[in-house]
Amino acid sequence: MQIQFKNRSGYAANKDRKNLVAAWNWGIKYLGFPQINPCRVDRFPEVRSERYVPPEDDFWKVYNLASGQDQVMLAAFIYLGARRGEIFRLQWKDVDFLTNRIRLGTRKRRDGTLEYDWLPMTSELRSQLLWWWENRTFKSEPYVFICDDVYAYCKEHNGNPFTNRQHFMHRMCEKAEIPHFGFHAIRHLTASILYRMGKPLGIIQMILRHKNASTTEYYLKSLGLEETRVHLEDLCNRGKPAEVVNLKDRLEKMHSQAV
Repeated sequence: MQIQFKNRSGYAANKDRKNLVAAWNWGIKYLGFPQINPCRVDRFPEVRSERYVPPEDDFWKVYNLASGQDQVMLAAFIYLGARRGEIFRLQWKDVDFLTNRIRLGTRKRRDGTLEYDWLPMTSELRSQLLWWWENRTFKSEPYVFICDDVYAYCKEHNGNPFTNRQHFMHRMCEKAEIPHFGFHAIRHLTASILYRMGKPLGIIQMILRHKNASTTEYYLKSLGLEETRVHLEDLCNRGKPAEVVNLKDRLEKMHSQAV
């Protein structure tokens, strides 16, 4: 881990630390490893870069360039605020057209247990999923989104559910001539749109399916910069001379407006 820290970064070292700690804990449980985990050292300092959240217009540029299954998948990401794995493991049995709900399964829990949450299905997403149900490439497959790409590095996965698909977003962003962003950035975009619409923190937490409100607050902490700017500008006005108001003129104006 020290070598990783020196040659690469604190983030790379901490990622290895996390995996080594988990592996040793597995060894304690199943192989009789010593109870003291030697990999549980202090975390290494990291230089975190700001997560890029695309402007809403950029997302729709990519969306409008996509077609077929790709466009339906992007709609699922934006309208559900879902994680990549949740969309990739989505099955048709998780889509309830009668009650307009979608069930998402996630393993973002400490023991890796797959947990499910139901989310409302918007009318637009319902329409697109119905279209894809009728026009899907692989009729017998239980998964909603199946790899049907013809690119050389995708042919061997043809007919299987997606697992990564990182090149897709690179291609689409280059085609739209915009900065690159990934699937998880769309989840952040959903949160930012809801935030700017004035939706309560609790509602955004339910949509993102965070266990703790503090996680949702972390998502949103960089999204209120313009709102903060207004309050900071108030500080600039504190040292300025007070405005001289002609009370007689103000009263006459208020009276005329009332009439």
